[in-house]
Amino acid sequence: MDSQWGELDRALGLWSGFAGSATTLVNLSENHTFRLDRPDGRRAILRVHRPGYHTRLGIESELAWMQALRRDAGLFTPRPLPGADGALVQAAPFLTPLDTRHMVAFAFEDGWEPREDDDLAPIFAQLGELAARCHAHVMAWTPPKPFFRQTWTAPAILDPDGIWGDWRKAPGVSGEVYRQVARLDAALRDRLAAYGMGRDRFGLIHADMRLANLLVCDGVTRLIDFDDCGYCWFGYDFGAAVSFFEDSETVPALRAAWLEGYRRVRAFAPPHEAMLDCMVLLRRMALLAWTGSHAETDLARSLHATYALGTAEMAERFLTRGTIDR
Repeated sequence: MDSQWGELDRALGLWSGFAGSATTLVNLSENHTFRLDRPDGRRAILRVHRPGYHTRLGIESELAWMQALRRDAGLFTPRPLPGADGALVQAAPFLTPLDTRHMVAFAFEDGWEPREDDDLAPIFAQLGELAARCHAHVMAWTPPKPFFRQTWTAPAILDPDGIWGDWRKAPGVSGEVYRQVARLDAALRDRLAAYGMGRDRFGLIHADMRLANLLVCDGVTRLIDFDDCGYCWFGYDFGAAVSFFEDSETVPALRAAWLEGYRRVRAFAPPHEAMLDCMVLLRRMALLAWTGSHAETDLARSLHATYALGTAEMAERFLTRGTIDR
C-alpha cells in the first residue's frame, strides 16, 4: 500500500475481507474516495470523510435516505457495506495515528462518468426524472429519528461563514469582479427570499447531481454520492447538474431536457422554472467559495485562473438581461 495512506491498511480490517486490499484514489473533492481491489478479486469503494464536515449522525442520515429511496421508490442508490461489527459508519485513523476519520464502504458498481463534451441531452432527461422521483419520495417520507442533514439556504451559501467557505476569499475575487459578484449576491438573496421555502419547492434533495456523481451503464443514468444531500430548493438539483460548465452554450438545451424528464414524473410549475437561472447562479456561488476553501484539490486549483471572472460575466448577463444564457 502507498505509504501516503499509511494508516489506511489498519482501517481496512474493520470490514470482513478488506484487509490487504490494494487501494487506488479515484477522487479527492470533499472526501477521499478509494477503489479497493480485494484479495478475493472483488472490488469495493471506500469513502474517507473530510474532518469537520459531517457528524456521524449526518452520515447515518444520508445513508438512511439512500436506503429508503432504493426500498420505497425502486431507485438505484449506492449500497453501503457494514463493517464487521454491523455498523455502516466506521471510524479509524487515516493519514496519521491521531487523524481519526469517519469511513463508509460501498459495493462497487459498473458504469462510466459522463463528460461535458458527450451528448448530454438524453442523460439530462433521465436526470430530470431521477430528481423528480427523489423529490416525490421526500414529499411522502417520514425520516427516522434522529435525523440531520444540512440546509442549503442563501445565507448558508453566501454568508462569509458559508458551508463551503466565503466566496469573497476565492482566488480572482477583487476589483470589478468583486463588485459584480457582490451585486449578484444581493440579487440572489432578494429573489430567493421572495420565492420562499414552501413545501412545494423546498425539501430534502441530492444537491450535487453533477457529472462526477453519475454512473451511466447500458444507457441508464444512476445517481451516486449523496454526501451533500440536504434541505434546499428542488430546482437546485438542476443548478448542481451543470456544475463547472454553467456558462456553456449547451445549458439551455440541457435545461429543456431536464424539465422534460422531470415533468414525466412530477409537475414543475412555471414559477419554479423561472427560478432555475437563480439556482444555477446560487450553485455557481457555492462553487466559487469552494474553489478557495478546497485549494488542496486539483479540481479547485484548475479553476483558480478563470472561475471568478466567469462568475462575474454570468452575473453581468443575469443582472442586465435577466438570463444566464449567452
